Amino acid sequence: MTIANAYPVTQTIRTIGILGGGQLGMMLAQAAMPLGYQCVFLEDSADCPASLYGRVFSSEQLDAFIEAADVFTLEFENTPTATVEQLANLSKSGSKQGMFPPTIALDIAQDRLKEKQMFNSLDIATVPFISVSSEAELQQACHELGLPIVLKTSRGGYDGKGQFVIRTDRDIKAAWQELKDAVTGKGSLTQTPAPLIAEGFIHFSRELSIIAARGQNGQVRCYDLVENHHHQGILAKTQAPAIGTSHLFKQATDAITNVMNHLGYVGVMALELFVTKNARGNDTLLANEIAPRVHNSGHWSIEGAVTSQFENHIRAVVNLPLGDTDNVYPAIMINILGQYPDISEVLNIDGVHYHSYHKAERDDRKIAHITLMPNDVADLEPALAKLIAVLPNKVGLDKKVTPLNNPATAEDDLITAKVKADVKHKKSSVNDDNEQQNFESANSKAEKDKK
Repeated sequence: MTIANAYPVTQTIRTIGILGGGQLGMMLAQAAMPLGYQCVFLEDSADCPASLYGRVFSSEQLDAFIEAADVFTLEFENTPTATVEQLANLSKSGSKQGMFPPTIALDIAQDRLKEKQMFNSLDIATVPFISVSSEAELQQACHELGLPIVLKTSRGGYDGKGQFVIRTDRDIKAAWQELKDAVTGKGSLTQTPAPLIAEGFIHFSRELSIIAARGQNGQVRCYDLVENHHHQGILAKTQAPAIGTSHLFKQATDAITNVMNHLGYVGVMALELFVTKNARGNDTLLANEIAPRVHNSGHWSIEGAVTSQFENHIRAVVNLPLGDTDNVYPAIMINILGQYPDISEVLNIDGVHYHSYHKAERDDRKIAHITLMPNDVADLEPALAKLIAVLPNKVGLDKKVTPLNNPATAEDDLITAKVKADVKHKKSSVNDDNEQQNFESANSKAEKDKK
């Protein structure tokens, strides 16, 4: 049997090599296939989610992985920077088409101290922070920042690990004893010596994130601000768009655009944010961290945006024009952790889109996500209540479901049709060129989409 050549003669990229084979790699491959691209993966788990969509190479088969692909990207920001640099050098020599995002983005995202220093150098506000390399410096940081503070490893750690909340002077010694090995690289969370980072607490009202894509020509397209709710340090729910945030949209898009331009970034990036009050009592944003990859808080975009974050990442990597990031219809995304629900009960709810990651069940493991997009926006909250009722692990949403009808301003009322016009309006200018801080959730923002 003769198989026709499926590629245009002008197409020099046919296969995308992805570092990592988790659910993000799987969804990137799903987005690549309709565009005519295949994917291969560098991943030591042979039965990883992405294995359904392409060949998986182990880390010992790096040379074969390189040979199999024309261009490279990643789905996991804790990928060793040495590997990323090696792939980037191949493009400089002309033997490959590129490695996106650039190594510098990983280097900064893997180090909380460098990350916050970058934000501040770009005039992007953050919580106050101090580098800490000794117990004496920790004592001084507690004095300067004022208690409570949170002490973190600047490298390693995720979903709340590698952190210690210091509420009183009595906690200082215990915090230092628990995390001090990270300073010398002896800690279990990181083998790279690096200072700790002490962060001051702030009062914030909401946790938001914004996702953007940047093409190889420098074009940036931003998605809506979304609101995120965490459960035990893991993202549980994302609402898109975030209600009552039109007044913060430009600040968010300016921030992520500045970061991407500063890094010479190519691909999709997420920026996690806190909503707090400035000295005049007005809402403002504080940057928490970047994720140099497609992000859990953007999964809603598969059905909820004109072009999903996954497709836009693929487009950027292969140097195609970026797609429209407008919201198609308001949506809520729920992570499924640990145990699969009865799919029949889930799909019996109108407006449900179910995405399995084909993973074995395990406590707190992300094994699927569900996006709710009922035809009538007024049905969104009732549909969410029905979904929560059938979830084995309700990820804390049964305890407190944030009302959907709670706009900060009348013009942002999600239940009116004006939301779509507002979304369209606020995008056009960009596309072209808990009241008291909760100790545990506020410092568990390193939502890294661990496999």
